[in-house]
Amino acid sequence: MEKDTIVDNFISKYSLEKRDKEFIEKIIKPIINHVEFKKRFSFLHHGNITLGEHIIEDAVLTYKLSKKKNIRQDLAVKIAMFHDLYTVPWQNNKDARVNKFFHKHGFRHPVEAIINSINWYPEYFNDENDSKIIIDGILHHMFPLPVMRLNENNISNSELKNVDLYFKIPYKHKLMILDSLNRKKIGPVSLGRSKYLEGRIMSKADRIVSRGQIKNFSTAKSLLTGHNKKIK
Repeated sequence: MEKDTIVDNFISKYSLEKRDKEFIEKIIKPIINHVEFKKRFSFLHHGNITLGEHIIEDAVLTYKLSKKKNIRQDLAVKIAMFHDLYTVPWQNNKDARVNKFFHKHGFRHPVEAIINSINWYPEYFNDENDSKIIIDGILHHMFPLPVMRLNENNISNSELKNVDLYFKIPYKHKLMILDSLNRKKIGPVSLGRSKYLEGRIMSKADRIVSRGQIKNFSTAKSLLTGHNKKIK
């Protein structure tokens, strides 16, 4: 399915108007056109839904939920567009089977997503305040599930699939990531929701979309195990 058709279908699904479509497309089209995002249309995410489709639906619903809120709608939509940009297809991928429980995909992928986003879309992280909101929203989008914590001593043992890219991001962004992951820390994880309303609304949109896409126990279980018997 063409990217424009995917966007149009979700805008129609959520009964948005022409001016809404123009606002959304202005934000998401430059992101979708990136070579790395295009690859995500070949990643299976929830069942037979591709990662690209999932992200776009999250972005459209995030926009709709944020329409009457006193927030930066553009930042909320950007959080949605970046929140699941993990590194490799995780379902039935041997590389996704990791040793430590809290290093598994469900707890690890928000960290991979923000590292990839800063590397692939650096122009979106020039403003310090915007960066804090986007970073915190991505890292805590799985709330109430925890996210794996990082510190400078465990990066190499974190089982991230993009450790090399972590060392390429600016030091100020590393500090933002580490500070965000140290909130509500309990042992190896951070168990807090986003500090910012933009991130909380995006997290709510993701829960709604995911409930509609996860059709069976096998799909839900695979979020942790990395293995889905229903998919060859």
